[in-house]
Amino acid sequence: MIRVTDIHKRFGELEVLKGLSLEVARGELVSIVGASGAGKTTLLQIMGTLSRPDAGRVEIDGVETSRLNDNALARFRNRRIGFVFQFHHLLPEFTAFENICIPGLIAGRRRAEVEARAAMLLERMNLAERRDHKPAQLSGGEQQRIAIARALMNEPAVLLADEPSGNLDSRNREEIHRLFFELREQTGQTTVIVTHDESLAARTDRCIRLSDGLIAAQ
Repeated sequence: MIRVTDIHKRFGELEVLKGLSLEVARGELVSIVGASGAGKTTLLQIMGTLSRPDAGRVEIDGVETSRLNDNALARFRNRRIGFVFQFHHLLPEFTAFENICIPGLIAGRRRAEVEARAAMLLERMNLAERRDHKPAQLSGGEQQRIAIARALMNEPAVLLADEPSGNLDSRNREEIHRLFFELREQTGQTTVIVTHDESLAARTDRCIRLSDGLIAAQ
């Protein structure tokens, strides 16, 4: 499902990724761990086409992303990759339901289809009663579940999460972790999670440990 080959990425004089290669199988739930500065978030951004590598290849669901121009890449990202970030990035002026709908509407899907899927995702997240609440009216855990639902709107081939529970208390953290495993079991969702949480990493199908821009263990 994901194949990155000989990835290099430099920021000025600092080489963050130094020829890193890895593969993630369809339906696999993988964690990426390592010390700050090891290159975890940079790798996730390159996987997610938010950043282009200086050298190397990225293939997602059979598509070599380097062959896509910026417009085609944006369409591919919207339809085939879901993102979950530590701080939710929900749009404050929209309700929970509207936030979930946004990726589907951007993709040009029929409104009725988008709204039906958003309602289903709200149910899956056990947040149907919070449909018309805006982000400021939701708890941190609720906001993150809405962010996960939004990431799933277009049924992405790959779900990428960057410290998705890093800003939550222990109860909400465990609930978010459970959600990722349920998605894998129920839908076969391919998921990559960057995390500092070693207990979460130990539960994933595979833990990829980065050190100094390379894979130290997996």
